Amino acid sequence: MPEIVPAGLNPWTIPNALSFARLMGVPVFFWLIVGSHRDGLALAVLIVSSFTDWLDGYLARRLNQHSRLGELLDPAADRLYTLAALIALLVRDLIPLWFVVLLLSRDVVMIVVLARLKKHGITGIPVNFVGKAATMNLLYALPLLLMSTFSGSVGMFAHHFGWAFLIWGVCMYWYSAVIYIGQAARFVKEVNA
Repeated sequence: MPEIVPAGLNPWTIPNALSFARLMGVPVFFWLIVGSHRDGLALAVLIVSSFTDWLDGYLARRLNQHSRLGELLDPAADRLYTLAALIALLVRDLIPLWFVVLLLSRDVVMIVVLARLKKHGITGIPVNFVGKAATMNLLYALPLLLMSTFSGSVGMFAHHFGWAFLIWGVCMYWYSAVIYIGQAARFVKEVNA
């Protein structure tokens, strides 16, 4: 008789397969930008990745295929695409180093906060709307900045809107970190009470 795996524990799900496929697309995306300068194909990979990001969440809810692995894979893929795009845009001189440092230092702060929480037996912080909105702004900004290499009005439009989304996204990204730090402090106070 086959073993029945409770919902949430089965890692072999369609949403997880989609998230894993997204992860496999990260090096392809990076190489297309930096190695071959095929920005149009890189954008196509990013569009497919964005669609599968939406699709894996939709299928997880629709098919009741939630899993802890999926909770880890999905944000990991988002972070890796963002990191790959940042490094690629930096290498291509489309964004300055100080901006990359500003963005990545927020993740360093959150790693420290999460490590401190783990010492108190807390394994995570619930995602807030500001953090999700910040990620969406960054996911709009980075392809737009890549499109700024296109000639004509498309490149000019992409440049201006890309920077607008990037600046707004970074501001919200740091604001979400402030919210997470506040949540972390409350969680630690509750555990120690």
